[in-house]
Amino acid sequence: MAKKIPAVTFIYICTVVAWVILGGTIQFRTYNQDEELKRAVGQLWGTVQVQQAPYSYYQVEKTVMVKETTYDGTNKVVEKPQVQIDNIAVPLEGSDINVDLKLEHRRKGLLWYATYRVNFNGKFQIGNPTDTSRQIFFELPLPSAGAVYDNFKLSIDGQEIKDLDVSAGSVKTGTTLLPGQTKTVEIAYGSQGMDQWWYSFGTNVTQIRNFSLTMNTDFDKIDFPQNSISPTAKEKSNNGWQLQWKYSSLLSGVQIGMDMPKMLNPGPWASKITYFAPVSLFLFFFLLLIFTTLKDIKLHPMHFFFLGCSFFSYHLLLAYIVDHVSIHVAFWVCSAVSIFLVISYMRIIVGARFAFLEVGVSQLVFLVLFSYTFFFEGYTGLSVTIMCIVTLFIVMQMTARLDWEKVFQSPPPKATLPPGAGVNLPPIQKPPAQKPDGDPV
Repeated sequence: MAKKIPAVTFIYICTVVAWVILGGTIQFRTYNQDEELKRAVGQLWGTVQVQQAPYSYYQVEKTVMVKETTYDGTNKVVEKPQVQIDNIAVPLEGSDINVDLKLEHRRKGLLWYATYRVNFNGKFQIGNPTDTSRQIFFELPLPSAGAVYDNFKLSIDGQEIKDLDVSAGSVKTGTTLLPGQTKTVEIAYGSQGMDQWWYSFGTNVTQIRNFSLTMNTDFDKIDFPQNSISPTAKEKSNNGWQLQWKYSSLLSGVQIGMDMPKMLNPGPWASKITYFAPVSLFLFFFLLLIFTTLKDIKLHPMHFFFLGCSFFSYHLLLAYIVDHVSIHVAFWVCSAVSIFLVISYMRIIVGARFAFLEVGVSQLVFLVLFSYTFFFEGYTGLSVTIMCIVTLFIVMQMTARLDWEKVFQSPPPKATLPPGAGVNLPPIQKPPAQKPDGDPV
C-alpha cells in the first residue's frame, strides 16, 4: 500500500496535466473565433440595439456679428453680420411606446448567440408652447446604422409621410403647429438585434412627460442589464411577460433595457467540466483505494493508469462531439462510453459484482453526476461541496475500525538461504513403497 500510493499519485498528476492541456485547447477553440463569429452574426442579424428617445424642436434665426481677419495686406479684424440658426428644444407632451421582443437563438461554432426580432411602435405627442405659429421639427435617431428596418412607417395625425428624410442615422420630419396645438407622430418598424435591447432617453431630452412603454416578451427568463430601471408593473403572459414602465414626469439620465436570456454554451461548459475533472478523479481514486483495501483486492498502478485514461476519454470525446450534436446528447453519449470502458475492464480484473457495484456506482457519482451539476449554473460549487462531504462521511464510517498501522506496514522480508547453502547436498531418497502388510514391494 505504501509503495502503491506514490505510483498512483504520479499517474493522477499526469492525467491532470492532460486535462489542463485539453481545457486550454477547448478555450482556445471557443474564444479564438468568438470575435470573428460574433461579427459575422452581427452582420447577418444585427448587434445590440439602443433606441434613443426622439426629440422635438423649433428653429430661431438670429443675426450675430462674427470677427474676421482681412488678408488685403492690412490684416485688420472686422466684424461682419452672419445669420445663425439655433435649435430650441421642446419637450414631448407624451410618449406611448409598444415593444415586442421575440427571441431566436443562433449557434456558431461552440457558442450560442442570443438574437432577437423587435417590433417597435411609438406614438409621440409634440406641441407648440410658444405664442406664435411655428414649424416644429421631430427627429428620431435610429438604433443602429447597419441594422435592417422592415415596414418602416411614419405618420403625423394619421397621415403617413411617404418621403422620409433619413440622414446622419436619424429620421426627421416637421409640421406647422398653431400656438398651444399638439399633434401625434407615430413611428413603427421591425428590426433585429443581438444580446440586448435598450430605450435610452439620451442627452437631448431634458424632461419626459406622460411616458409609457409596454414591452412584451416571448421568453420567461427576463433580466434587466446594469444601469437600467425596473418596470413599474409586470404581468405573466402566455409565452412570456408583459412589462410596463409608466411615469407622469421623469428627468433624463435613465435607461430601459432587456438582457436576452443566454443558452448554455457548449464551449465554456465543456471547458469548465474539463478543469474540474481532477476533483472527480481524485474522489474516484480515493474511494477505489478504500474499497480495495477493505476487500483485500490487489490492484497494480497500471490498473489505475487505464482507469484514469477512461476518465480522460470522457472529456476528450466531449470536447469534439459537442460541436456536432446537442449538449445533452453529447453528455449522455460520453458518459456511456466512459462507464463502458471502466466496467468492462474492471469486470475482467476483479469480477462483475465489484465492477458494477463499487466501481460502477462510484464512477456514476463522481463522473456523471459531478458533470451533470454544470447544467445548473450557480449550483455547481455547492453540489461538489456536498458530494465531497458525503464521500468523506461514508469513508470515515467504513474505515473507522481499520488498522491503518497494519495497512501501511511493510511486508516481512522473505527467508533466503545463505550463499553456498544447498550446494552438493545428497539427493533426497524416497522411501520404498510398501504393501498394505508392511512388506516391501
